[in-house]
Amino acid sequence: MANDGFYLHIEGFDQFDRIDFDKSKVRAGMRRVGKLVTSKAQMNVALARGQGAYPRNRTGRLVHAIQYRVSRSGFMTKVMPNMPSGSSEYYPAFLHYGVRRAAKRGKGHKKQAASGPWRIAPRANYIVDALEDSAPKIKQILAAALQRSLQPK
Repeated sequence: MANDGFYLHIEGFDQFDRIDFDKSKVRAGMRRVGKLVTSKAQMNVALARGQGAYPRNRTGRLVHAIQYRVSRSGFMTKVMPNMPSGSSEYYPAFLHYGVRRAAKRGKGHKKQAASGPWRIAPRANYIVDALEDSAPKIKQILAAALQRSLQPK
């Protein structure tokens, strides 16, 4: 599976010019997928305890910040850590990309290249890992949701 998502093709419906389906059933399937990936990503962070290149769970703010959102059309689900209340910086970006030491000094110094050791080393992407771990279940949920949406009323 590619890291940028996956492609699902349902065969047998190519002969129709226009198909009437119940979009609420598709949205319900996308919500189930969002809940599944969100819970797996939260478990990746909570149970890793800093091992396996995942961030350490000290206060639980990162775990609670991982949420999903279904798009307005209902055909996309986005899982990401939202910025927790009270935070001044979006720290999941610091965890993903890392921070180098000696990246910037005071006024009197020349800018140094970010070649120093890591102050915060880049962490593994726990959301992508959760998506890849649950890919077969996701395909099953979405195929069933599409099948239910095409049933006659």
